[in-house]
Amino acid sequence: MKTIKQKLTRLILQGSLIMILLASACDSGFEEMNQNPNAFTEPVIGSLFSYNLIRTAGSSDDNTLYPNDKLAGAMMQIFASLNPYQWTGDKYLKKAGYTDGLFNAVFGVELKENVQILTLTKDDPEMVNYYNIARIWHVYIMHRATDMYGDVPYFEAGQGYTEGNYKPKFDKQEDIYADMLKELDEAAKNLNPSKPSFGSADYLYSGDVGKWKTFAYSMMLRLGLRLTKVDLALSETWVKKAIAGGVMQSNADIARLNHSSGGELNYYWDGRELQGGEGVPPSEEGRGYGKMAQTFVSHLKNTADPRLPFYITLWPGNADPSLLPTSTNPADQKGLPSGYDASSIKSIIPDWTDDSYAEYSEINLHTVAHDATPSIFLSYNEVKLYLAEAALRGWDSGDPKTYYEEAVNASMKMGPLYPGSFSIPQAAIDQYLADNPYTGGTFEAQMEQIHTQFWVSQFMNNMEIFANWRRTGYPKLTPTNYPGNETGGTIPRRIPYPQSEASINTENYKAAIDSQGPDLWTTRIWWDKE
Repeated sequence: MKTIKQKLTRLILQGSLIMILLASACDSGFEEMNQNPNAFTEPVIGSLFSYNLIRTAGSSDDNTLYPNDKLAGAMMQIFASLNPYQWTGDKYLKKAGYTDGLFNAVFGVELKENVQILTLTKDDPEMVNYYNIARIWHVYIMHRATDMYGDVPYFEAGQGYTEGNYKPKFDKQEDIYADMLKELDEAAKNLNPSKPSFGSADYLYSGDVGKWKTFAYSMMLRLGLRLTKVDLALSETWVKKAIAGGVMQSNADIARLNHSSGGELNYYWDGRELQGGEGVPPSEEGRGYGKMAQTFVSHLKNTADPRLPFYITLWPGNADPSLLPTSTNPADQKGLPSGYDASSIKSIIPDWTDDSYAEYSEINLHTVAHDATPSIFLSYNEVKLYLAEAALRGWDSGDPKTYYEEAVNASMKMGPLYPGSFSIPQAAIDQYLADNPYTGGTFEAQMEQIHTQFWVSQFMNNMEIFANWRRTGYPKLTPTNYPGNETGGTIPRRIPYPQSEASINTENYKAAIDSQGPDLWTTRIWWDKE
């Protein structure tokens, strides 16, 4: 597969990237553009889509490090930090830039090219695949926003450029979900292999409409299961429709964007940010802010998980990859307790000193947090875990145990997709399953096993882990209660809107609050019914 850098070089030679950059102003952000969207030609539509995929994968720390790691990852006790100003999630503290980031990225960056493509292709029968692939991608963009915030602009979102609407109304999440599922259904059915597609401009599937159909139904499975707490019958309907439509069948179907070391349009933003000053830069010699949480590390060690050296290391391995064989030794790994700062940590570790920080595990910067780590939007492993739950509920004729074991195998065989071509032998996978067998038992016991595995195997898909935890309650986590936290010592159920919405889009912001409830971390979104 060509690298993004090579492909973008071709696009730049076409001269189209310049046009894209000229159109990069915020479309929810109330800044008018004067160019005519109808002036774009078909080659530029492909370039718009390429750029849209890249920017959705990561445009800055706004849609990567902030929501995915510092908030969701820390709230889910994957990451922990003693710095209450840089890593706030494990303490449930508010920092406006962090909670604003995803909202600003979705409505100011991710939707812009997507809505332009939808507008330009909607009424052209020869561009049916361009239109329907963009519809599928629109759902991917929007579901992350509504799952983190709840009610958000949807039907009018992204229309600043095409319609001059810079103050979109907020829509109810119930209506958003109904439309997203409808869009996936219609888009999948209308993909036509006899018509042209994005081809090489599609960095996920090279324009393969069959793969996009599989992705659409796999997304439908994800969103359909999201409804289990609020409408079980509706959830069953969409889950069965997704399975009948055809979901992922192997790791070859994974929706991923490959990256390479290079400029900002090439590298994996999340990894890049974790390598920097707010993460675990090797130059800090183990004193970087973002450590691995005790809850997560203890689980990996207690289950003898062979993914441990793929996920984490002590700092010398990050500074020098030749040391990874020893710096990833499971027995030496230590997770940092969640919910403490440099002072309060001494209440549980009395002999703590500034040098103690270097003894705690970090994310592996040479595998899952490398510049060339792929962005995984949806994996086969995730699909298999969903199928295990569907079978458990009687919505699929398969065996939950078989699906679970296939999910574990799929996850542990993803290493070669990453830098370093990390590989787990089949014998090690089999041993893990033997040591941690799918035990059956009650419905809840099986749900716990399935979704604790989800927490482990979806590492670095942390926003999805946060959504899945709110739906299922697994893994079982003990909340922290740091002084001055936003929740009274309970794990958050959402993140608040940007304050700019209250001051600029005031009328629509107030309507959203009236509909959904107070703009608090503890307000439950529609599908997270208590």
